[in-house]
Amino acid sequence: MKALVYENFEGALQMQSVPDPSPSDYGVVVKVEATGLCLSDWHGWMGHDPDIKLPHVPGHELAGTVAAIGKNVLNFNIGDRVTVPFVCGCGTCGECKSGNHQVCDHQSQPGFTHWGSFAEYVALDYADTNLVKIPDEITYETAAILGCRFITAFRAVVEQGKVTGGQYVAVHGCGGVGLSAIMIANALGANVIAVDINEDTLQLAKELGAVDTINAQKSTDVLAEVKALTGGGVHVSLDALGNPTTCFNSIANLKKRGKHIQVGLMTGEHQHPKIPMDKVIANELEVLGSHGMQAFKYPEMLKMIQQGKLQPQKLIERTITLKDAITALPNMHNFENKGVLVINSF
Repeated sequence: MKALVYENFEGALQMQSVPDPSPSDYGVVVKVEATGLCLSDWHGWMGHDPDIKLPHVPGHELAGTVAAIGKNVLNFNIGDRVTVPFVCGCGTCGECKSGNHQVCDHQSQPGFTHWGSFAEYVALDYADTNLVKIPDEITYETAAILGCRFITAFRAVVEQGKVTGGQYVAVHGCGGVGLSAIMIANALGANVIAVDINEDTLQLAKELGAVDTINAQKSTDVLAEVKALTGGGVHVSLDALGNPTTCFNSIANLKKRGKHIQVGLMTGEHQHPKIPMDKVIANELEVLGSHGMQAFKYPEMLKMIQQGKLQPQKLIERTITLKDAITALPNMHNFENKGVLVINSF
């Protein structure tokens, strides 16, 4: 099969012909019809993930059709249209048995713990635990971008943040995760403040439901602006970028007893950021993480998409070829795109 491979961290990506994968007894092989480019792929290429072994095929947001099935798979058949969350659970550890597959003790992640979806085919283990059937009215391109950014934002807003109508929500960093969170929080009736440094991205944030925007590069005081717009602070705030500044601001702009959700990855020298712990204590703030979403939780989100309450397809800026990703992936950190790029030609 054709695949995009890098043999060194920060090294050149090359189109190569590599062996087709085979399914494990409990797994499947999926023919990839669409796969998203995500900043997490860039982090992996940079060498920020210790699970990656070289040479490597990236890609973790995917949708496609089941092409081969292991002998112990019960719930899926060849030809099924499927997607998968980027965190795949083993189904048997204590966390999985409690329903928390997103923090499985033995989790696998396509594009990180094993070769991913920047290829014609990808192998996925424990299919009955992790695969999600795609409704006919949802395209492969739309389904692909659900698997990381959208489900992470959905769980962060719905489960971790417990956002309700009328609340104020701040989203710091309006990449794929941030824009997804804006759309989801708006659908729940929240008043969303979008914070970013790119005017085009902030305009898209408005189109997706943000009631106000703040350009952090032009603002003299982001915290003061948020508090002025919300009458003292927000109920829920997300750092959707993963940067010491956005993390600090996301906590500091909360009203009393507010919730901060850390969604953006904190890697390298950013792993242990400074936070306003004095405010956390005095104002009884909650600081929560959010890491993906379980496959069995997809139906609520898919129903909202089918009803038109959520329109993740609006996040797609353009589709590209697998070859285009040779240059697009290394440039992800430059944030040149206001929306999501999706590979749908291999």
